[in-house]
Amino acid sequence: MTLKLKRTPGLYLVGFMAAGKTTVGRALADELGWCFVDTDNDIEAQEGKAIAEIFRERGESYFRELETKMIRGRISRIEAGDPCVMALGGGAFVQAKNWEIIQNNGVTVWLDCRLERVRKRLGDDLTRPLAQDHSALSQLFEDRRPLYARADFRVEVDTDDVDRIVKKILALPIF
Repeated sequence: MTLKLKRTPGLYLVGFMAAGKTTVGRALADELGWCFVDTDNDIEAQEGKAIAEIFRERGESYFRELETKMIRGRISRIEAGDPCVMALGGGAFVQAKNWEIIQNNGVTVWLDCRLERVRKRLGDDLTRPLAQDHSALSQLFEDRRPLYARADFRVEVDTDDVDRIVKKILALPIF
Protein backbone atom coordinates (compact mmCIF):
# COMPACT_ATOMS: atom_id res chain seq x y z
CA MET A 1 0.00 0.00 0.00
CA THR A 2 1.41 3.39 -0.88
CA LEU A 3 2.33 5.87 1.82
CA LYS A 4 -0.36 8.20 0.48
CA LEU A 5 -3.08 5.60 1.07
CA LYS A 6 -1.73 4.74 4.51
CA ARG A 7 -1.75 8.41 5.53
CA THR A 8 -5.33 8.99 4.41
CA PRO A 9 -7.20 5.72 3.77
CA GLY A 10 -9.51 7.05 1.09
CA LEU A 11 -9.93 5.45 -2.31
CA TYR A 12 -11.90 7.61 -4.73
CA LEU A 13 -13.48 6.16 -7.86
CA VAL A 14 -13.82 8.75 -10.60
CA GLY A 15 -15.09 8.61 -14.14
CA PHE A 16 -17.96 9.41 -16.43
CA MET A 17 -21.57 8.66 -15.58
CA ALA A 18 -22.46 4.96 -15.93
CA ALA A 19 -18.80 3.93 -15.77
CA GLY A 20 -19.69 1.66 -12.85
CA LYS A 21 -18.35 3.70 -9.94
CA THR A 22 -21.17 2.79 -7.55
CA THR A 23 -21.41 -0.88 -8.49
CA VAL A 24 -17.65 -1.42 -8.50
CA GLY A 25 -17.22 0.73 -5.40
CA ARG A 26 -19.62 -1.36 -3.35
CA ALA A 27 -17.91 -4.59 -4.39
CA LEU A 28 -14.44 -3.14 -3.80
CA ALA A 29 -15.35 -1.81 -0.35
CA ASP A 30 -16.79 -5.20 0.55
CA GLU A 31 -13.60 -6.92 -0.58
CA LEU A 32 -11.43 -4.51 1.43
CA GLY A 33 -13.70 -4.48 4.49
CA TRP A 34 -14.01 -0.69 4.19
CA CYS A 35 -17.08 1.49 4.23
CA PHE A 36 -18.59 2.60 0.93
CA VAL A 37 -19.97 6.03 0.10
CA ASP A 38 -21.66 7.29 -3.04
CA THR A 39 -21.73 11.09 -2.97
CA ASP A 40 -24.73 11.31 -5.30
CA ASN A 41 -26.76 8.97 -3.07
CA ASP A 42 -25.72 10.97 0.00
CA ILE A 43 -26.85 14.22 -1.61
CA GLU A 44 -30.20 12.73 -2.61
CA ALA A 45 -30.73 11.44 0.93
CA GLN A 46 -29.77 14.78 2.47
CA GLU A 47 -31.96 16.82 0.12
CA GLY A 48 -34.84 14.35 0.01
CA LYS A 49 -35.00 14.52 -3.77
CA ALA A 50 -33.35 13.13 -6.87
CA ILE A 51 -30.37 14.85 -8.44
CA ALA A 52 -32.45 15.55 -11.55
CA GLU A 53 -34.91 17.48 -9.36
CA ILE A 54 -32.09 19.42 -7.69
CA PHE A 55 -30.71 20.37 -11.11
CA ARG A 56 -34.15 21.38 -12.36
CA GLU A 57 -35.17 23.35 -9.26
CA ARG A 58 -31.89 24.88 -8.11
CA GLY A 59 -29.43 24.45 -11.00
CA GLU A 60 -26.10 22.74 -11.48
CA SER A 61 -24.08 25.30 -9.51
CA TYR A 62 -26.20 24.69 -6.40
CA PHE A 63 -25.72 20.94 -6.84
CA ARG A 64 -21.94 21.38 -7.18
CA GLU A 65 -21.88 23.32 -3.89
CA LEU A 66 -23.72 20.47 -2.16
CA GLU A 67 -21.32 18.01 -3.73
CA THR A 68 -18.24 19.83 -2.45
CA LYS A 69 -19.66 20.06 1.07
CA MET A 70 -20.49 16.35 1.00
CA ILE A 71 -16.99 15.43 -0.17
CA ARG A 72 -15.34 17.61 2.49
CA GLY A 73 -17.49 16.08 5.21
CA ARG A 74 -16.68 12.56 4.13
CA ILE A 75 -12.97 13.33 3.84
CA SER A 76 -12.89 14.60 7.42
CA ARG A 77 -14.13 11.17 8.54
CA ILE A 78 -11.54 9.44 6.35
CA GLU A 79 -8.81 11.63 7.84
CA ALA A 80 -9.95 10.47 11.27
CA GLY A 81 -8.98 6.95 10.21
CA ASP A 82 -12.21 5.52 8.82
CA PRO A 83 -11.05 3.84 5.57
CA CYS A 84 -13.51 4.33 2.76
CA VAL A 85 -14.14 3.70 -0.91
CA MET A 86 -15.95 6.72 -2.31
CA ALA A 87 -17.78 6.80 -5.64
CA LEU A 88 -17.81 10.37 -6.90
CA GLY A 89 -20.41 11.77 -9.24
CA GLY A 90 -19.24 12.08 -12.83
CA GLY A 91 -18.66 15.82 -12.53
CA ALA A 92 -17.18 15.94 -9.04
CA PHE A 93 -13.57 15.20 -9.96
CA VAL A 94 -13.53 17.72 -12.80
CA GLN A 95 -14.33 20.60 -10.41
CA ALA A 96 -11.00 22.22 -9.47
CA LYS A 97 -11.79 22.64 -5.76
CA ASN A 98 -12.91 19.01 -5.44
CA TRP A 99 -9.93 17.68 -7.35
CA GLU A 100 -7.56 19.53 -5.04
CA ILE A 101 -9.04 18.21 -1.79
CA ILE A 102 -9.41 14.68 -3.14
CA GLN A 103 -5.86 14.61 -4.53
CA ASN A 104 -4.50 15.58 -1.14
CA ASN A 105 -6.55 13.05 0.81
CA GLY A 106 -6.21 9.61 -0.70
CA VAL A 107 -5.80 7.77 -3.97
CA THR A 108 -7.93 8.25 -7.07
CA VAL A 109 -8.80 5.53 -9.57
CA TRP A 110 -10.33 6.45 -12.92
CA LEU A 111 -12.79 3.88 -14.22
CA ASP A 112 -12.28 4.54 -17.91
CA CYS A 113 -15.33 3.34 -19.78
CA ARG A 114 -15.83 3.80 -23.54
CA LEU A 115 -18.68 6.06 -24.62
CA GLU A 116 -20.41 3.20 -26.46
CA ARG A 117 -20.61 1.20 -23.21
CA VAL A 118 -21.80 4.31 -21.33
CA ARG A 119 -24.60 4.83 -23.86
CA LYS A 120 -25.61 1.17 -23.62
CA ARG A 121 -25.72 1.34 -19.82
CA LEU A 122 -27.68 4.59 -19.82
CA GLY A 123 -30.26 3.36 -22.30
CA ASP A 124 -33.30 5.60 -21.94
CA ASP A 125 -32.43 6.68 -18.38
CA LEU A 126 -34.08 10.06 -17.86
CA THR A 127 -32.79 10.52 -14.30
CA ARG A 128 -29.40 11.90 -15.33
CA PRO A 129 -29.75 15.57 -16.23
CA LEU A 130 -26.54 15.81 -18.23
CA ALA A 131 -27.36 12.73 -20.35
CA GLN A 132 -30.55 14.07 -21.92
CA ASP A 133 -28.95 15.55 -25.05
CA HIS A 134 -27.03 12.80 -26.89
CA SER A 135 -24.73 15.11 -28.85
CA ALA A 136 -23.96 17.16 -25.74
CA LEU A 137 -23.23 13.88 -23.91
CA SER A 138 -20.54 13.05 -26.47
CA GLN A 139 -18.94 16.47 -26.06
CA LEU A 140 -19.10 16.28 -22.27
CA PHE A 141 -17.46 12.85 -22.40
CA GLU A 142 -14.59 14.17 -24.53
CA ASP A 143 -14.20 17.33 -22.44
CA ARG A 144 -13.92 15.37 -19.19
CA ARG A 145 -11.48 12.66 -20.30
CA PRO A 146 -8.32 14.76 -19.83
CA LEU A 147 -9.55 15.79 -16.39
CA TYR A 148 -10.21 12.20 -15.33
CA ALA A 149 -6.74 11.34 -16.62
CA ARG A 150 -5.32 13.29 -13.67
CA ALA A 151 -6.30 10.40 -11.40
CA ASP A 152 -3.51 8.45 -9.73
CA PHE A 153 -4.48 5.27 -11.58
CA ARG A 154 -6.55 4.32 -14.62
CA VAL A 155 -8.51 1.08 -14.90
CA GLU A 156 -10.09 0.27 -18.23
CA VAL A 157 -13.71 -0.79 -17.85
CA ASP A 158 -13.99 -3.12 -20.82
CA THR A 159 -16.52 -5.48 -19.28
CA ASP A 160 -19.66 -5.56 -17.17
CA ASP A 161 -18.03 -8.21 -14.95
CA VAL A 162 -17.75 -6.35 -11.63
CA ASP A 163 -15.48 -8.97 -10.03
CA ARG A 164 -13.03 -8.65 -12.91
CA ILE A 165 -12.90 -4.86 -12.53
CA VAL A 166 -12.42 -5.15 -8.76
CA LYS A 167 -9.54 -7.58 -9.36
CA LYS A 168 -7.94 -5.05 -11.72
CA ILE A 169 -8.12 -2.41 -9.00
CA LEU A 170 -6.76 -4.76 -6.33
CA ALA A 171 -3.84 -5.55 -8.66
CA LEU A 172 -2.76 -1.88 -8.68
CA PRO A 173 0.53 -1.18 -6.87
CA ILE A 174 -1.29 0.66 -4.06
CA PHE A 175 -2.16 -2.60 -2.33
